[in-house]
Amino acid sequence: MFEIAAKVIAFFYGLVPDYSFALAMVAVVVMVLITPLTLKSTKGMLEMQKLQPEMKRMQQQFKGDRQKMNEAMMKLYQEHKVNPLASCLPLLAQMPVFIIMFNAIRGLTIRGDNGLFTPKYLDTTSRVYRSLVGRSEMLSFGVDLAKTPLRAIQDNFVSGLVYALLVLLLAGLYWVQQRMIASRTVSPTMSASQAKLMQYMPVAFAVFQIFLPTALVVYYMMQAVIRIVQQQYITQRFYKKDDSLGRQAQAASAVAREMKDLPKSEKKEKKKDEKPVDSKFFSRRVTPPKNSSVPSMSRRPKPPGKNRSKFVQKKRSTD
Repeated sequence: MFEIAAKVIAFFYGLVPDYSFALAMVAVVVMVLITPLTLKSTKGMLEMQKLQPEMKRMQQQFKGDRQKMNEAMMKLYQEHKVNPLASCLPLLAQMPVFIIMFNAIRGLTIRGDNGLFTPKYLDTTSRVYRSLVGRSEMLSFGVDLAKTPLRAIQDNFVSGLVYALLVLLLAGLYWVQQRMIASRTVSPTMSASQAKLMQYMPVAFAVFQIFLPTALVVYYMMQAVIRIVQQQYITQRFYKKDDSLGRQAQAASAVAREMKDLPKSEKKEKKKDEKPVDSKFFSRRVTPPKNSSVPSMSRRPKPPGKNRSKFVQKKRSTD
C-alpha cells in the first residue's frame, strides 16, 4: 500500500516537477475517493438525529430494562431504515489512508548513514526518486519540505517563521472547518464546554505538526481546503430548504434537548414550592409512659380562681 501511494506521488510529480503540487494532487485524489462516504455518513447521521425524540422516550420508558430498550431501538432503526454505524464510515476509511499517506510521504525523505536521502517505496527509475536520492533538501518554493517547522525555527528564527506560518494557516483551516460543522449541529447530550472542546481539538492537532515534516503540513492543508468545500456543499444540500433533512434533524435535536432539560426544571420548581420545615419545633410528652417506675414530675392543674385568691391574700398579708 505504501508503494501504491508513492506511485501516485511520482505520477503527479512527473506531470509537474514540484513536490508541493504532487502532494496537493494526492490529497485531492484521496478526498475525492472519501467524499461519497462522507455524504452517506452525513445523511445517516441526520436521519439518526431525527429519531432522537423517540429514542429519548424509549430510554425513559425502558429505564430499568436495557434488553427491552435495545430491542425497541433496533425495531425503530428497522422501521426507519437507519444504520447507526453509518456515521463511522468516513472515520474508518480515513484511518488506514492516514497511516498509508503518512508513511509514504515520510518515506520520501528517509536519510541514510551519510545524512542524504534514500527514498523508500519509490521506483528507482521514477523522476521523483532521481530528484531526491543523494540530496539533503526537498525544496519547493524555497521551503524545505523535509524539515520540521520546529527544526527550521531552531536553525534560523527569521526563515523559520515561514514554516510556523504554514502551521498557523493549517490550524486556521481546521478551525473554520470545525466551526462550519458546529454551527449546524445541535446535540442534546453535549454541553457548551464539550462543544468548544470538539471545536478546538483539530487546532491542537495542527499545532502538533511542528514536529513532523513540512511535506505533511502541505498535504493536510490541501485536505483541509477540500473539507471546507465539502462542508459548504453539505450545507447547501442538506440545510438550505426549510423542509430539508438537516432542518428536520435540527428541530428533532432541539426537542430532544428540551426533553432532557425538562425534568431538571420541574425538579427546581418543585423544590421552590415546598415549604420549609421548622427545625426548632420539638414534641414533648405530657403524660408519663405506662408501667414506668419514674414518678411523674408534672403537677395537677388547680382551678385558676383558687390560685388567684391565695395569691391575692398572700400579697395583702405581706403589705
